[in-house]
Amino acid sequence: QVHLVESGGGLVQAGGSLRLSCAASGRTRSMGWFRQAPGKEREFVAAISWSGGSTYYDDSVKGRFTISRDNAKNTVYLQMNSLKPEDTAVYYCAARTTTMAVTAANYDYWGQGTQVTVSS
Repeated sequence: QVHLVESGGGLVQAGGSLRLSCAASGRTRSMGWFRQAPGKEREFVAAISWSGGSTYYDDSVKGRFTISRDNAKNTVYLQMNSLKPEDTAVYYCAARTTTMAVTAANYDYWGQGTQVTVSS
């Protein structure tokens, strides 16, 4: 069983930055970040392989967000720069025991989410 705990969310002005963290207990392989805004479906943000050598981003965050991981700490990060009001959402960390995926249904474990609010 894998337990994921996100942290680092908060309120920030447009153009600002936040770094989300996701601490995992248990064995994982690839991990990802998703987000869900009110009234919308959960959407893919970024994913990273076990080694960290492969990453993948949604076009909406490419060039602004960076996913990384520290396997010694069993933690994945999402550095978010140049934040926009449309980035406002609850951000979820997810893990799976196989290769990277961009579809929420393909992930086995989820955190409780952390709120990110970007004011204009």
